[in-house]
Amino acid sequence: MNAICDGCCRLFRGNIKSVVQWVKQGRRANVDRKRVRGRTADGQPNPIDVHVGGRVRVRRVMLGLSQEALAGRLGITFQQVQKYERGSNRMGSSRLYDIAVALDVPVSFFFDDMPDEIASMSPRAIIKGADAAAPVMPGDESFSRRETFDLVRVYYAITDPSIRRRVYDLAKSLALPEN
Repeated sequence: MNAICDGCCRLFRGNIKSVVQWVKQGRRANVDRKRVRGRTADGQPNPIDVHVGGRVRVRRVMLGLSQEALAGRLGITFQQVQKYERGSNRMGSSRLYDIAVALDVPVSFFFDDMPDEIASMSPRAIIKGADAAAPVMPGDESFSRRETFDLVRVYYAITDPSIRRRVYDLAKSLALPEN
């Protein structure tokens, strides 16, 4: 037997049922802790992580970068960038800082325009059971379409401010109903 097993057996004075129960309790505690950390009660990614990931995607697309190009700047795989953008993998503060530098924005950019419903879904609130209080309402889906990103990118590619203003006025007049 190895030293760890010998130590456990001595600790529980050879009572194998106690050892098994102790191991199961430890595993169950770890599973519960992992399930709660950064996830909603139903196991979905935390809405704040999804929002931050969406903002990473918005900025990456606005710059015309592929996931592979951003991954290269960060020294990670493009699959990791995908997971960050979906919110399925959480970002540590140092990684978020690296992403902000790579995308040439302040860290606060990723938290801009966060609805109060999402801001109230912090992991601290979930652990305390506050996640059942207010359901997260879906945002305007038009901001997640590729067409929107392309339109914003070409709009800012117009170098002449007067032409850009006329394009803006044209789009606004076409979108607003007449009185």
